[in-house]
Amino acid sequence: MNTKVSALWGAALAALLAAPAGFAQTSRIIDSIVAVVEEDVVLRSELDRSIATVLKQFANTGQQLPSRGILERQILEQLALMKIKLQNATATGIRINDSEIDTAIQRVARQSGITLDQMRRTIVADGLSWEQFREDMRNELSIQQLERRVANSRVNVSESEIDIFLSNQDQPQGEYRLGHILIIVPEGASPEEVQASRAKADEVYQELLDGMDFATAAITYSNGPQALQGGDLGWRPAAQVPTVIEAELSELSKGEFTRPIRDASGYHLFKVTDYRATSQTMITEINCRHIMVAINEVVGPDEALDIITNIHERLLSGEDFGELAKQFSDDTSSANLGGDMGWFQPGTFGGRVREVIDSLADGELSQPFQSAGGWHLIQKIATREQDRTEEIQREQAREAIRLRKAEEELRLWQRQIRDEAYVEFRI
Repeated sequence: MNTKVSALWGAALAALLAAPAGFAQTSRIIDSIVAVVEEDVVLRSELDRSIATVLKQFANTGQQLPSRGILERQILEQLALMKIKLQNATATGIRINDSEIDTAIQRVARQSGITLDQMRRTIVADGLSWEQFREDMRNELSIQQLERRVANSRVNVSESEIDIFLSNQDQPQGEYRLGHILIIVPEGASPEEVQASRAKADEVYQELLDGMDFATAAITYSNGPQALQGGDLGWRPAAQVPTVIEAELSELSKGEFTRPIRDASGYHLFKVTDYRATSQTMITEINCRHIMVAINEVVGPDEALDIITNIHERLLSGEDFGELAKQFSDDTSSANLGGDMGWFQPGTFGGRVREVIDSLADGELSQPFQSAGGWHLIQKIATREQDRTEEIQREQAREAIRLRKAEEELRLWQRQIRDEAYVEFRI
């Protein structure tokens, strides 16, 4: 599969972890059931196709994959979990229609830099089923919607939490790319089960110390949702790293990894695979004054033009903009303020208004111009660079807290639905 479609497939179907698409057209395998998941099943052909896709994904990375048996077990677990989530989505009334699928596929194609036709031809040329691709997308969207519902129902962020978060002067800065390995502790685990999970985490940690590649270890051992992506959590601001690694982060350099860290889900190992700094956030803002003469049932286009032209001439002769705005402007949001539009970012106003503002120098008055609503005059007062770092940091703090909570809640929810489901592996 070429690079663009590989990226496309991964972006579109990450949560499906190589769902059963493609290869179906050429496979002559006689299907058998390899797992029972509640009232659904996982077929041997599904498992084999998913394994083939993972092998293709890592073919040119140079990473050593685990044995076929370990890979089968990891992928089978993820396929079972996917089916459990889809069953939950259906039970809660989630339905994805064809137009939503079309929109999602178009977005994936656009992000991949190819047309929809190119995307379809390449997928078909690689022996993949377009119909199955659409069905996989439907499943992916269903799972995303389900997880959003779960997170939204369980996560709230208060203003006091944001204040406490920002008051922490030791809050790490920059962005990290993290690798993750999770060794789960079953819900309601006995002391012996907890000890077994701890021993397994210590064993994985020792193998990492002995030189085992972190991504290979994740594929081999991790119970985390990104296991088959080598445990890659992607880039995230330091403020949004998982809570369990927060205390460890300042001690880690690029390439280093933690010892096993315990939380409610189990034992975690994290690796800092990369780091990049972030800087102060400056935003350009513009202040303008505005007079509008509306075209309506009372004032026709010609009369509106005459009025705005007269106002323009009076402004050029030295009359006060604010007084004329209060007297004549039909812009209800600014007229009583003397036409003052306040400070705003470039592009806030679309269409013709934006074009005129962009063309003006500070202090310059526009010529009369027309929009769908009427005739206008704009004076550009000033331009400034505004430090919005604190404001943006507060919004980022809100999002960081929300994402942390959501990640932890989803992990607990995922373990819960997995433990409650009837799953029988037959290999």
